[in-house]
Amino acid sequence: MRASNIIFICILTIGCIYVQSISAFAQNSDTTLNSRKAVLPSDSVVLDSSLVKIDSTQLIKTDTTAKKSSDFEDKIVATAEDSTLYDAKQNIVHLYGKARVVYGDKTVDADYIRLDQRNNTIFAKGKIDSLGRFSGPAIFKDPSQGALTADSVYYNFKTSKGKIYQVYTEQEGGYITGGKVKKQEDNELHMKGVVYSTCSNPYPHQHFGIVITKGIATDRHIVTGPAYVVIEDVPLPIVLPFGFFPKPNRRASGIIFPQFGEDATLGFFLRDFGYYIGLNDYWDMTLKGGIYSKGSYEGNVASRYMKRYKYTGNLFFSYASRKYGIEGTPEYEHPQRDFNIRWSHSQNPNARPGTNFSASVNAGTSTYYRNNANGIMDFNQISQNNLNSSISYSKTWANTPFNLSTSLTHSQDLTRRTVSLGLPSLNFSMSTLNPFDKKDRVGEQKWYQRIAVGYNLTADNRLNTSDSMLFKRETLNKVQSGIRHNIPISMSSRILKYFQFSQNINYTENWYFQTIRKKYALAPTATGTKDSTSIDTIQGFRRAGEYSIGGGLSTKIYGMVNFKKGKLVAIRHVLTPNVGFSYRPDFSQDKYGYYDEFVYNQAGDRMKYSIFEGSLYGGPGGGRSAAINFGIDNNIEMKVRSTKDTTNNGIKKIPILQGLSLNGSYNFVADSFKLSTLSFSGRTFFTEKLGINFGGSLDPYVYQTSMRNGVMVGRRIDRYTWQNGNLPRLASFNFSFDYSLNSTTLGKNNKANNPPTPGGNNATLDRLNASELAQLQQISRDANAFVDFTVPWNFSFYYNFTYANSGINKTYSQTLSANGDFSLTPKWKVQFTTGYDFQMNKISATSFNIYRDLHCWDLSINWSPFGTYKYYGINLRVKSSILQDLKLSKRSGYQSFY
Repeated sequence: MRASNIIFICILTIGCIYVQSISAFAQNSDTTLNSRKAVLPSDSVVLDSSLVKIDSTQLIKTDTTAKKSSDFEDKIVATAEDSTLYDAKQNIVHLYGKARVVYGDKTVDADYIRLDQRNNTIFAKGKIDSLGRFSGPAIFKDPSQGALTADSVYYNFKTSKGKIYQVYTEQEGGYITGGKVKKQEDNELHMKGVVYSTCSNPYPHQHFGIVITKGIATDRHIVTGPAYVVIEDVPLPIVLPFGFFPKPNRRASGIIFPQFGEDATLGFFLRDFGYYIGLNDYWDMTLKGGIYSKGSYEGNVASRYMKRYKYTGNLFFSYASRKYGIEGTPEYEHPQRDFNIRWSHSQNPNARPGTNFSASVNAGTSTYYRNNANGIMDFNQISQNNLNSSISYSKTWANTPFNLSTSLTHSQDLTRRTVSLGLPSLNFSMSTLNPFDKKDRVGEQKWYQRIAVGYNLTADNRLNTSDSMLFKRETLNKVQSGIRHNIPISMSSRILKYFQFSQNINYTENWYFQTIRKKYALAPTATGTKDSTSIDTIQGFRRAGEYSIGGGLSTKIYGMVNFKKGKLVAIRHVLTPNVGFSYRPDFSQDKYGYYDEFVYNQAGDRMKYSIFEGSLYGGPGGGRSAAINFGIDNNIEMKVRSTKDTTNNGIKKIPILQGLSLNGSYNFVADSFKLSTLSFSGRTFFTEKLGINFGGSLDPYVYQTSMRNGVMVGRRIDRYTWQNGNLPRLASFNFSFDYSLNSTTLGKNNKANNPPTPGGNNATLDRLNASELAQLQQISRDANAFVDFTVPWNFSFYYNFTYANSGINKTYSQTLSANGDFSLTPKWKVQFTTGYDFQMNKISATSFNIYRDLHCWDLSINWSPFGTYKYYGINLRVKSSILQDLKLSKRSGYQSFY
């Protein structure tokens, strides 16, 4: 370990102690300590000047007319599990074995307590048994100062002064041990020789801490004398001569220490240097930045806000300028600039019943995650191809069927570098009503009372462009606007007892504010001219309405085969056939006015087109449709006898096939290709840890191929494959399965070992204390920071196969990915992620994470040995959430050459 790193981490430690854990020395009423709950036994005695208890067996009554020998103003309740001895001459009570003394609102617990009524003092201490083990420590509780655990406590009830020896207390992730603390009557605490560390043991091991030789803590400030750093009980020559620190009752702002290092591409760096601003109890902000010796720089702003029972959220914005290459090259002179903005906001459902506002924003340049990893590798971020955002507001009117929602949306394809924005979108809907039904109806519904009517209005403003053109003025002229009205009318009934019959009429009307007109034009070329088409945009309101009618018939058919012997009890098959019809007129006819014609070549040939072509919702479809839709769904499962499963009379259901379906349609009025492609899909789960999915499509038409100018060409012809004695052509197919297994469940679903997630089970969260909630929030922010050492090993893998046949070319894709972890020892854990691409014949991104539990510290090693994003990182950090910045890191990012 370099000397500079040691000095840096020690300085950082001192900063964390005095800035972040400043309340640890004040022992205020918020202090949380390890204490036990004691219940007073029935033989407890009230000790005052007239009544005491001796050896738990004899009561002595003193002269109540004499002057009291004690100045206690409140009654004292004293108990002991072993014995109680009373010294009448000295007026001292000795309590042995789990002793407790309660005086007013103050409590003292210890293995031994000596109560001196004459001098108004109490002395409590623990004991050391024959094996040298310490037990029964003194625990002093005072509402004005909190609670303290120590080897021994001396306290004066009258003056409210006391001394505490070998103190042990926890303060927001830091621990104060050893030394002596003196309590004054004005609630001042005088400290001497105490040690502040991150280890929870009363006698810290793996010790890294600060020894405070002298100090005074009050409600408003802390004054310290000399303090020095120790590692493994070895003092270091790093001394803070004195310190004066205010202790405000709010968040404290302060400097964030930077990271130093070198990147082979960007040069030497000073990174993550900034300032933390505690704006108020509900809002804070962190400002960070970094510079590189070769001219690059970066900066970011992160803010969190929360108001209990109302809302919570966080905001992050980052900007970076990266200079690559050497000075004078185009890469250096034209730096690559990236930005990223993330915002999340959630509202408590009970804050404003009926309304909700939420936000989930992730937008930026397409190369941001690849160029700004800063050595922290996250393959999920680097490999993602899309960014999506949504800011939405919704309102539901109570006791009405109406709902309103509006949203701003963003979708970004990082590979194609395209952006789609919704600016904004509005939806107003009415839930389905039965207008002819009566609220006070008696008996079954009549056929007309089953008629259901709904309504939905959607208004959109959408912009599709590339990310490089997003902020150009001319881009705003490409915004598409439209309003869509949809009125569905439906009715369902049961016929012939076993068949469900449904009918529907659907009307849709689109409103647009511009249409297009096409006309023939000649485009100049190098050798002359060629046929071309010009498109003019016509401003003005136009409506486009269309309707369709349809119906469907479905039922279920059950079949079962029973077995009398063996473990197999039965096999059941559920067959769900369905058939439907639909009709839609030809809206390209001239009487509707939705289509127009234009000459598209010099020969005068004409072509029909929709004047709503390229619009937001498109125009009504051309061509008449009168089609039958058909499908069939299958579920097959078996029942077996199980000695392990005592529910359901020891019968266990095992699914064989779920959702094995085949669907298609036939259009009677189409000119050609009346039968659609046939799609099929299915899934199965043999165990709760093994899932299999498959699906694809079949083309029922013949595909003819031929050579033209040395190039293979093909086309579908209107002839079924079975007319040539062949089965339908497999046009596409996909197959995938995943499996997971660990040492404790062996394929069974073990939810008990899974840690609760924030926002999940509220009942579980309510049972957690403040420390456990802080750890859970840390896990939520950084899942890799949590390692479950109680599970010896975990393993899961995912396999995916896809096939596509265009008729000429056949393509395949086959990948396998795996991840897992295993414990080398109870303190060592290894995690891995890898994969293999069978088509590329290469291993995909692979990484190893090695963890070592150091009790109050964590050691982690992250390593990606090969591939485009190879890197390594070593981190040594404190587990304490309040001291999470206390760490030592060494990284080599994938930008670096090493």
